[in-house]
Amino acid sequence: MNYITLKNNSSVSLKKIPVAPYSRFMEANVSIMSDNVNNHCVSYFGCPAGGKVRLFCAIAADETHDIYVSSALVNSSEELSSFAAHNPAFEKFEREIHENFGITYPDHPWLKPVRYSSDRADRPARVLNYPFFSSESEELHEVGVGPIHAGIIEPGHFRFICNGEQILHLEIQLGYQHRGIERLFLEKKKILQRSTLAESIAGDTAAGHSAAFVNLWEGLCGFVPDFGLMFQRTLALELERIAMHTGDLSAICTDIAYQLGSSVFGRLRTPVINYFQEWCGNRLAKGLIRAGKTNYQFTGELGSRLIELFDEYEPDFNEMSDRLFKSSSVLARLEKTGVVDIKSSRLLGVVGMAARASNNKRDIRSSHPHDMYEKLGHEPVIKYHGDVCSRSQVRREEISQSIAHIRELLKDIPPADNKRENLKSPDPDTFSISLVEGWRGEICHCAITGGKGELVSYKIKDPSFHNWLALALAVRNNEISDFPICNKSFSLSYCGHDL
Repeated sequence: MNYITLKNNSSVSLKKIPVAPYSRFMEANVSIMSDNVNNHCVSYFGCPAGGKVRLFCAIAADETHDIYVSSALVNSSEELSSFAAHNPAFEKFEREIHENFGITYPDHPWLKPVRYSSDRADRPARVLNYPFFSSESEELHEVGVGPIHAGIIEPGHFRFICNGEQILHLEIQLGYQHRGIERLFLEKKKILQRSTLAESIAGDTAAGHSAAFVNLWEGLCGFVPDFGLMFQRTLALELERIAMHTGDLSAICTDIAYQLGSSVFGRLRTPVINYFQEWCGNRLAKGLIRAGKTNYQFTGELGSRLIELFDEYEPDFNEMSDRLFKSSSVLARLEKTGVVDIKSSRLLGVVGMAARASNNKRDIRSSHPHDMYEKLGHEPVIKYHGDVCSRSQVRREEISQSIAHIRELLKDIPPADNKRENLKSPDPDTFSISLVEGWRGEICHCAITGGKGELVSYKIKDPSFHNWLALALAVRNNEISDFPICNKSFSLSYCGHDL
């Protein structure tokens, strides 16, 4: 067998992961991914290994809740056959491997830089010289947007090729700004430093990335979290989902000039993030989730306050949602705009709410459940049209579902426990993987330790890594004026991509 089978939040000795010749490695993974209904690639990356590069591929089998992990050892000077030539879901993973190690794929359909990170193999490459696709037609014109972004998020550049107002092609260029997050995980030695890094990967997903880090780290250290820790992490993840989905509904309303929806949803987001401030002292939940312990106990009093918050939130949210999705002028802007059909969604490996809006059942909470989700019996919210309206409706229904999950959790609040666990050192020569369903979609953290238990590789995948190309395809044949609502309906992360 060319792979080993793991479960979510598990670790395995590196010696147990088969090292296959590259041709067999590729054949096995492409074959597994031929069933793109039930299987999808959660991570594919390289790690230096004695002058060579060891490639690791992790594919999740959603029906069986398994993760297939395989590897191959290659030279960075090699020319390799491309996974992406057979399955486009691998295209960005291979582009990153090419950028980091210089490995080339002559048959790759789109072998361009991904991030322009400081440790890229081609040091002379510059983000300003990005090789955009262009058209020489006199009937078409190009429209460039960015890289300066008129907001508080990081810069990105959008290059449109248009026929009049109609978008024929969009190329999205990222990689303008980096913090070197993955390398910092290796350089920083204290658990607090690494916890702070995890919650800073994407500022709007502090709970999501923190949960992935602590689940992975506890697995490396052989620690099993108790009911209280899993309770708090699940609660934080669902509160973060409610806050971010509510804020996005506000932003979508803003982009279509529906001021009432913009104001009401914007107001409703505030008490949710303020609740995090009350719980842990930070509105984005920074400091809340820690490996092997909690610094902020969840009490019965906090539970009562949360019930009061939802009792006030839900009537206004439901009334505003009903108005939004019954307005003919709103629906005229949302329906049939920015469509990603189910076939394209599966081919591209789209994850999260964007996948579920295209009738693609991608949800780690049900397929590879972590923390309290198995007990909750979570079922994904599925929509069928793959347009801005479906992505908005997924948000609406997931908010109501998250509130129901939290109300169920609050029926059994664990007693306060002030004990602190001293985690043992990570196991040596080990591979560990953690999947978490953040509000935006699937998060994957992978770690590899050396002979003394030290981190030698830390790999982060934000859901945006999968979904940027889906946005580029979604806007084709739409009016360029529809780009803002298409963009916001995906609500992808720049910093989560560039790291």
